[in-house]
Amino acid sequence: MSYTNGLDKPTDYFNTILWVGNGTAIGSGGKTVTGIGFQPDLVWGKARSGTDAVDNHQLINAVRGVTKSTRPNNSTTERTETEGLTSFTSDGFTLGSNGQLNRNGNNCVAWNWKCETGVSGTTTGSGSERSYSGRVNTTAGISIINYAGNSTSGHTIPHNLGATPKIIFLKNLGDTGDWIIHVGALNDPEKVLSLNLTDAGTNFNAGFNTTNPTSSVFTLGNSVAVNDDNQQYLAICFAEKKGYSKFGKYTGNGNADGSFIYCGFKPAWVMFKSSSFAGENWDIYDNKRESFNVMDTTLKADSNGAESSNSLFSVDFLSNGIKLRNGHTGTNQSGSTYIFMAFAENPFVTSTGIPTTAR
Repeated sequence: MSYTNGLDKPTDYFNTILWVGNGTAIGSGGKTVTGIGFQPDLVWGKARSGTDAVDNHQLINAVRGVTKSTRPNNSTTERTETEGLTSFTSDGFTLGSNGQLNRNGNNCVAWNWKCETGVSGTTTGSGSERSYSGRVNTTAGISIINYAGNSTSGHTIPHNLGATPKIIFLKNLGDTGDWIIHVGALNDPEKVLSLNLTDAGTNFNAGFNTTNPTSSVFTLGNSVAVNDDNQQYLAICFAEKKGYSKFGKYTGNGNADGSFIYCGFKPAWVMFKSSSFAGENWDIYDNKRESFNVMDTTLKADSNGAESSNSLFSVDFLSNGIKLRNGHTGTNQSGSTYIFMAFAENPFVTSTGIPTTAR
């Protein structure tokens, strides 16, 4: 019996790291962050507390290059940051003096993913072919794809995962516009959410052409948000991997003894969002900022605010999933639908048959 598809050590592919900024420029040594355990290809960083922690989220990837960053919490274009994240290392990364991730005295966090293989080629489907490049890790179910649009409905983009993605993050890099999130767990090819907004799930046929992704491509409509002619786009695609990642939906029960979400692993990171109604944030929890249950400290993907603690948002990370400990509208309103994405600290049972323990 296969428990993990060989992913006995999830921290080889995803890990969270904490550090304190020193405000030092690269020319004076900068800031070196180590302890990730691998060379990251996707870094999502945020100042979480400290002297001035109201800074934007930063998303940096190896496909676009270390000086290029996008901001998950807003709709701005890709930026060039010469004193931001300046290099990936075998165990982490280096930072310059840019305050977003290295303001002196700020406590910071980064969530890090590993991709292994470079890919490139041309897009398919309707309209003119366009070039794309990227990196993919089929073992861990993640690909980072940089493609050019062609303004034609039915334009198909190879994601190279060899499995159907359950979550796709998509951003127009050269124009102001919302992050478009396709959530396969909603089982509705028209419905999307916006990472930088608190809106509910909305129909957006011009985004994904009323077509669910396949094991080889995702299909675009003709919206400038996803497919403007010759515009550059970033797509981050996640396929579910047993014992390592879980992407799905659940229905809240409105009870202080809240819903249980089975993952098949002890979580390291989880993000929740209501898809039923507007006004609720994308709430992120991880096992490094809080190492014991009950957890109630969140960062919000759609906000530049510092981390905050609120007992109404309390959860437990268990050996095999997530237990909600409240009836709040943000994560557990009775009858409401929520989407979540989670990555593992340890599989519930490894390929050796040895179960993990709870916290």
